Amino acid sequence: MSKAKNNNGYLGVTEPISLSGPTEKDLMQTAEVEKHGFVCVDQYLSDAGLYESQDEAVLREEVLGKLDQTVKAWIRKATRISGYGEQFVHEANAKIFTFGSYRLGVHGPGADIDTLCVGPRHATRNEFFFRWLHDMLAEMPEVSELHPVPDAHVPVLGFKINGVSIDLLYANLAHAVIPEDLDLSQDNILHNVDEQTVRSLNGCRVTDQILRLVPNILSFRTTLRFIRYWGKCRGVYSNVMGFLGGINWAILVGRICQLYPNASPSMLVSRFFRVYSKWKWPNPVMLCHIEEGYLGLPVWDPRRNYRDRGHQMPIITPAYPCMNSSYNVSVSTRYVMIQEFTRAFEICQAIDEGKADWDALFEPYPFFESYKNYLEVNITARNEDDLRNWKGWVESRLRTLVLKIERYSHEMILAHPYPKDFSDKSRPLHCFYFMGLWRKQTTQAQEAEQFDIRGIVNEFRNTICAYQHWKEGMDIEVSHVKRKEIPLFVFPGGVRPSRSSRTAHKKSRTIPTCDVSADDQVGNLLGVASCSDAQPVP
Repeated sequence: MSKAKNNNGYLGVTEPISLSGPTEKDLMQTAEVEKHGFVCVDQYLSDAGLYESQDEAVLREEVLGKLDQTVKAWIRKATRISGYGEQFVHEANAKIFTFGSYRLGVHGPGADIDTLCVGPRHATRNEFFFRWLHDMLAEMPEVSELHPVPDAHVPVLGFKINGVSIDLLYANLAHAVIPEDLDLSQDNILHNVDEQTVRSLNGCRVTDQILRLVPNILSFRTTLRFIRYWGKCRGVYSNVMGFLGGINWAILVGRICQLYPNASPSMLVSRFFRVYSKWKWPNPVMLCHIEEGYLGLPVWDPRRNYRDRGHQMPIITPAYPCMNSSYNVSVSTRYVMIQEFTRAFEICQAIDEGKADWDALFEPYPFFESYKNYLEVNITARNEDDLRNWKGWVESRLRTLVLKIERYSHEMILAHPYPKDFSDKSRPLHCFYFMGLWRKQTTQAQEAEQFDIRGIVNEFRNTICAYQHWKEGMDIEVSHVKRKEIPLFVFPGGVRPSRSSRTAHKKSRTIPTCDVSADDQVGNLLGVASCSDAQPVP
């Protein structure tokens, strides 16, 4: 695969910061990263096995082969049923592509495989894909948990084949026949297709372009595994909650690889945190220059587009049409991530000085010890299927509550959503989400201002309860709780940390607090807001 170098011979939008390679010490640290890194939460990385076994790798290959055979049989059957001649039926073809963490080579055991099915123009999405292919998959004994989501922003079929989770997108191109050697990187495949097809193709096109734009794929993969694991440990890996997801982290790591093309993974990890702790957001992170393209599709451009100007942390996809992949980031979540980058860089400096080791980076974020005020979101449903659908809806909207709080308080109050749900094992069919609340520390007069957020919480609740697929029994309660009122089931072992433990955590944290205040009173918040008071839309 050729590298997309610019006229000056380097990858990226600027020259590299350094062409230096690793020192002997860097190589030793990289060996330590590879020995101890990339795995489980409570152990060093390799001890718990973030890498899948050989047997699982073989199973994935077999599953992908089975899926490719299935879509080829499906498109021939669908073409015949549609009344086309036998010659056209014989030539009919569909093809499977992978993208995301699997295509990047950084997936772990049990991870989903992101896949794309590309079909010809006569094989429409609604009738052919979500009806005929869905029915064919439903009849296969090795397929389970088949779950179509045709009305999603990017329509998807979710299912398992022999226990391997698959997310399957669909793109029907303006081709009469799909060639077996189809190249998705060519912009002309976007000609005469709808927006859903453009979005479906984007995953593969972006993933492949990232791999073209990094100077050393092995170093990129090692570093990305490390950073992904760090993000999950520190609670900043969640696109839906307003933090960053897989493709965002891949672009950020790819840019560091461009800036330090000869660096070892241990060097790249340290440079990653140094660069992004000091990055002047909202200046965008880009792997290549944005091109307008001849098809006239909209691209990210804050000079022309009002919405683009409001993006907090732009991370631009490298394939046409170039878009901001991190539009979910808010003022609050950006602040949290910058503090985490800063903390991590300080630890990397301590590691370099022999005063710390890698495990300090992965210490779980002490969320329930970090704030004095929290919002508690409790959702319930009547059965498991309803709860799963209700959770998906509520989770997708939680970031809007963060935005409402920021706007209402003129960004004086910030909200830190925790990207994990909790449940009380003694109670069925429910789950909890939490947000930490704090206010900026500015002038004394501003600090005296009180904020009553009951109105915006009611707005949020009413929006949630207007869920298109709402069913009887789906409910949501939002309440303000103090730290001491946090339920015990959120803590490991159901035991609340002692005061001395909380003090130790605070001393170990390097997050600067000069511009925030953990006041006992962030304002007149709310009692309990329940969905039962709203008017759900059946």
